[in-house]
This record gives sequence, C-alpha cells and structure tokens, in this order.
Amino acid sequence: MKQELVRYMQRYASMSEEEAQVIVADIQVEEFKQGSVLLQQGEVPTHCYFVLKGCVRQYSIDEGGREVTSNFYTEEQAIAIFNHHKDDKASPYTFICVEDSILVVGEMEEEKAMYDKHKPLEGITRTIMEENMGKSQEEWAAFIASSPEERFRYMLHKRPGLIDRVPQHQLASYLGMTPESLSRIKKRVRDEQGVQ
Repeated sequence: MKQELVRYMQRYASMSEEEAQVIVADIQVEEFKQGSVLLQQGEVPTHCYFVLKGCVRQYSIDEGGREVTSNFYTEEQAIAIFNHHKDDKASPYTFICVEDSILVVGEMEEEKAMYDKHKPLEGITRTIMEENMGKSQEEWAAFIASSPEERFRYMLHKRPGLIDRVPQHQLASYLGMTPESLSRIKKRVRDEQGVQ
C-alpha cells in the first residue's frame, strides 16, 4: 500500500522515489474493519484520513432522528473536517467504514510538524484539497439543480462503483430520495439501457 501512496504523491509533486519514500516512512497507514467508526457526530476531531482502499460513509442524525448520508469517500479521497473556524469544534458528522478499509491516518496536532519536516507534503496536501473542494462544489451544484433521476445518472457517470459498494438505503439518502424511489429509477435506467 505504501508503494501506491508513493506513486500517488509523485502525481502531485515532482520528487524522486527516495524523497517520496522518506515522506511515506513517516506516514501512518492503518487497516479498519467494516463498521469501524472513525469519528462520531459530536466528537472533536483529532485525526484526518486519506483512503487508500475501501469506502467511508459520512452521515449525520437530523432532528427527526434519521440518518442523512452526505458523502462516501473511496480510493484516493481525503477525509478532512473543516470546523476549526467554529467555536464548537465538535464534528457535525459521523464517519464509518462501509467496507474493510486501508487509510492514511494523520494527527491534526502533528500536521505543522510534518509539513516542516517534509516540505513537498504541504503542497501535495493543498493541491489534493483544492481538487476535492472543486469536485465537491461541482457535485453540490449538480445536486441542487437536478431531479432525483438526474442525480442518479450523474452519480452513475461520476462514481459508478458506489452502486455496488454501499447499501441501497444509504445510497438513496446520499441522493436525497427514498429507497423505493431509487429502486424505481434504477429499474427505469436499466430497462432503458437494456440491462437485465
């Protein structure tokens, strides 16, 4: 897994294999079983994560007691909680592994020390976060302006693997519809495409 991380970092910064290996040697990689909770809604986050393998769900419990899924993080996606600007540093979300996962685990308190020690790491992190923010903004704009079926089609186009990786009720919540509506839309799209 660490070799994959080296290749990934080299896509974002020009560095030799040796330089990348030195950085990776200081990076903590951990395995998490399906169902592992990385952070509970209401807890103050102390870690950030990067998905090497697996799937992590982000959700919150609304005022009516329902789980509302707001994201799924899969391979090569960073999980960061941007709430340092708030007086209450508690996370508004729970993060849970939907699959057995292998994650890079970063301690927020150690972030500056890691950047000081490994100069290219800050640039890599910034580029990845900017890329993720751009994708999130694009997805949010598409979500707001679209019908449930358009959201499903957009997800099939942008993140086709999710449909087979996460439970249907969670996928429906993520798309802002009921599981029954998702079933009807999936059937209609399959029939349209001639898929059995």
